[in-house]
Amino acid sequence: VQLQASGGGLVQAGGSLRLSCAASDIGFSLYNMAWYRQPPGKQHELVAEITSGGSTNYADSVKGRFTISRDNAKKMLYVQMNSLKPEDTAVYFCNARYSAGLINNDFWGQGTQVTVSS
Repeated sequence: VQLQASGGGLVQAGGSLRLSCAASDIGFSLYNMAWYRQPPGKQHELVAEITSGGSTNYADSVKGRFTISRDNAKKMLYVQMNSLKPEDTAVYFCNARYSAGLINNDFWGQGTQVTVSS
């Protein structure tokens, strides 16, 4: 199983970025997907999640600015990040989770750096 995140970079405050996560070797449509981030010197934190059924949930800090989406046919996860702030600076990770019966799968991508300058 591989999750490949991309799209990070350096952007000025107020700018936008779109992160992508390509999944392989999983039944993507069955998985609940999420974006997490780890700011410098801090713990991982949930940014946004989207269930296999398409329901979404966002951290309060990104509500109204970030939009998570998925394309099951392409096995892709996205997050559109608008009105970026310096405090959004972090390494962003995609995550895939599936749980049914005795199966508990939890996969992570390698992370992509987002840096927002003031």
